[in-house]
Amino acid sequence: MSPASVAPDIASDFVLDLRSDTVTRPTRAMREAMANAEVGDDVLDGDPTTRALEAMVAERLGKERALFFPSGSMANQAAIWVHTRPGTELLCDAEAHVYHWEIAAVAGLCGVQSRLVRPSTGPVMRAADLRATLRLPSIHAPEPSLVCLENTHNGAGGAITPVGELRALRDVAREAGLPVHLDGARLWNASVASGTSLAAFADCADTVMVSFSKGLGAPVGACLAGPSDVIGQAHRARKRFGGGMRQSGVLAAAALHGLTHHLDRLADDHEAARALAAAVDGAGGARVVPPDTNIVMIDLPTPCGEQVVSAAAARGLRLSMWHASRVRAVTHLDAPMERVVQAGRVLAEVLEETCR
Repeated sequence: MSPASVAPDIASDFVLDLRSDTVTRPTRAMREAMANAEVGDDVLDGDPTTRALEAMVAERLGKERALFFPSGSMANQAAIWVHTRPGTELLCDAEAHVYHWEIAAVAGLCGVQSRLVRPSTGPVMRAADLRATLRLPSIHAPEPSLVCLENTHNGAGGAITPVGELRALRDVAREAGLPVHLDGARLWNASVASGTSLAAFADCADTVMVSFSKGLGAPVGACLAGPSDVIGQAHRARKRFGGGMRQSGVLAAAALHGLTHHLDRLADDHEAARALAAAVDGAGGARVVPPDTNIVMIDLPTPCGEQVVSAAAARGLRLSMWHASRVRAVTHLDAPMERVVQAGRVLAEVLEETCR
């Protein structure tokens, strides 16, 4: 998630919402799967459809067990709660979602301090950066307790960290005696775009979060996967955070449908993102971060992000303002290529008119 500023009225017949891939709506087939889901009380006895989803996710990620959560943020925080202890610090990329977009839950819920790892080269942290940021033991400094990774990296424009680099990061963490949690909200995208298996990515971390409410098009939900005993503790954290659900199979059915039917088509979103990037790069002096997946970050020549977002919305195109000099567009299930191409023309015109 990120801040968004849009005009209240859209004076155009062209309407396309590219603020996020979370804006997708369940397809007719997904709604039918939800309506027909076999359900039970997940808190009391276990919901059969939810159990089927958890088993599928655990198998695909190569983990012993998975647990269904209402949101990726809750799943991330449950993992942090399990792996850390109050008064310690976790290390994460300087633009990590767990640091910027989960309203300080690391501190508020877990009592943990974040230590930011700033990339020395490239858009995301590397093993050398992590090694350089680890503190020397000192009575005056907090002890580290966890390394958090993110793949794809939202703040870096959906960038993929290759599995080789993830393994190097994991090795540095292990040398320091630290567990690793992977925020894999869009790990599906990383796998489809790179050809690397989900299990190979997941093997680089002790616990992995994956989300269903983004590229897979489900209305809600995420899973946390890892060793059985760790997920058992995360189940307690989910309860403590208010995440126990009753007939959750209605939601799990949507996630199952997305995982079964919408995974391979993520390649279409990646292609659409590249088309959008090519259409707007250079317009009005803007520069695009070349997209690895479905997120297009557009860096503006001046701090005119609010004006760009407002002008685009007036023409029927909704974008997110990442900060004053950067706007974001995200391609998704409800944004077919022909509409994205049209969006590229609209946005290029807006950039020329607004940023020059």
